[in-house]
Amino acid sequence: MDIPSYVQDKAIRARTASRILASMDTESKNRALLRMADALELAIDRLTAENRKDLETGKKAGLSNAILDRLELNESRIRQMSVGLREIAALPDPVGAISEIRQRPNGMAVGRMRVPLGVIAFIFESRPNVTADSAALCLKAGNSVILKGGSEAIHSNTAIIAILKEAAIAEGFPADAIGFLDTTDRQAVMELLKLEDYIDVVIPRGGEGLIRAVMDNSRIPVLKHYKGVCHVYVDGAADLNMAREICFNAKVQRPGTCNAMETLLVDRVVAPSFLPSMMGQLTTAGVKVHGCEATRKMLPDVLGLAPDDFHKEYLDLEMNCRVVDGIDGAIEHIARYGSNHTETIVTESHRQAMRFLREVDASAVMINASTRFNDGFEFGLGAEIGISTTKLHAYGPMGLEELTSRKFIVFGSGQIRK
Repeated sequence: MDIPSYVQDKAIRARTASRILASMDTESKNRALLRMADALELAIDRLTAENRKDLETGKKAGLSNAILDRLELNESRIRQMSVGLREIAALPDPVGAISEIRQRPNGMAVGRMRVPLGVIAFIFESRPNVTADSAALCLKAGNSVILKGGSEAIHSNTAIIAILKEAAIAEGFPADAIGFLDTTDRQAVMELLKLEDYIDVVIPRGGEGLIRAVMDNSRIPVLKHYKGVCHVYVDGAADLNMAREICFNAKVQRPGTCNAMETLLVDRVVAPSFLPSMMGQLTTAGVKVHGCEATRKMLPDVLGLAPDDFHKEYLDLEMNCRVVDGIDGAIEHIARYGSNHTETIVTESHRQAMRFLREVDASAVMINASTRFNDGFEFGLGAEIGISTTKLHAYGPMGLEELTSRKFIVFGSGQIRK
C-alpha cells in the first residue's frame, strides 16, 4: 500500500473506532487503563531492550545529550508511565458531564454536555514515555488517536503501542482506538495533515521545526505545543536564598524539558548581591551562561550574547542572564521574548506578585515556584498530552477535560419558536 492510501486507511479506521469510544462507559475505560499499566510493567525488559536500539542509533547519528535523555526509557520511567495510566484511571470521567443548566422564560432548559473531540492526530518527537500518556488520555476522554512518533524512537514506540493495543483490545476496545503510523517516511505526516474529513484535531509536540511544519501544512485545526522559552524573574523584594534554589532547580534538574528555565531575569537592585553566588552555583553544575552587559561587568567570565539568543530554547545546560530595571523591565522582556509557556516571579511582595500574575501572558504564571512544575502530572491532571501555548481552546497542560469539547443540550416540553 502506498503512503497516502496507508495513512488514509488508518484515519478511516480511527474515525469508525471513535464512534464506539464515545459511548463506552467509564468502568470499561478504567479497566482498560489499569490493564495497560500492568502490561507496561510486565514488559520492562522488552521495552528497555527496544529502547537501547533507538539509543544506539541516536548516538551514532550524533543526537545531543538532551535529546538522548528525552529518548531514554529506563525502569524508573516505565514504572512512572504505569503510574500515570493509573492516575488517569482514577480521575473523574469528563465525558457526559452536564453543567450550566439554565431555565429559559419559555420553560425550556438549556445546558452544556462534555463530549469527546473525536479523532486526534498526535505528532511528537523523541520522548517515547509520552506515547502511553497520550494514548491513555485520549481513550479516557472517549477519543481515538493516531500516533506518529519520531524516527529516532521507532523501536520504542512500536513496542509500547503493541503492548497498549493488546491490553485495550482484551478489555473490549476497538482495535483501531490506538492507531500508529509505523513508518519513518516523512510523507506520512504530510498526508495525515490533509485528512480533515476524518481527523478533528492535530496536536504536535516537539521542536520548533516540527511545530512550524505542522502549522504550515495542516488543513486540520492545530493545538500548538510550542517551544518553552521560560523565564524566572528575581524581584528586588525576593528572598535570595529561595531564589537561588528555584533558579537552580528550574535550569539544572532536567534541562532538556520544555519547562526548564532558559533566561534568568534579575532586578538591578539585587543583582550585585545575587548574581555572583548564583552564577557560581550554575557554572559548577556545568551550565554555560550567556550574560547581558550589566551581568558581564559584574562577572567577566560569563559568555556574551546576541539579542536573538533571548529567543532560544536551549534544552541543555545553557542559558541567558539579563539584569532588568525592576518588574517593568521583566514584564517587557517576557512580552518580547517569551513563548507563552511558563513564567515565574520570586518575590516576597504581594503587590509585585499579583501584578506579575495579571500582566504576564503565559500558559502558567507562578509565584515562588520552579518553572519545572508546569506539567500535567504535577498539576494533578494525571498526565498531559502537551502544553498548549495558544488559547483556543486550551491554554496550559492538556489533560482529560482539554481533550473534550462541550455541546449544548436542550430539555423541552413541546416549545416551538414563534
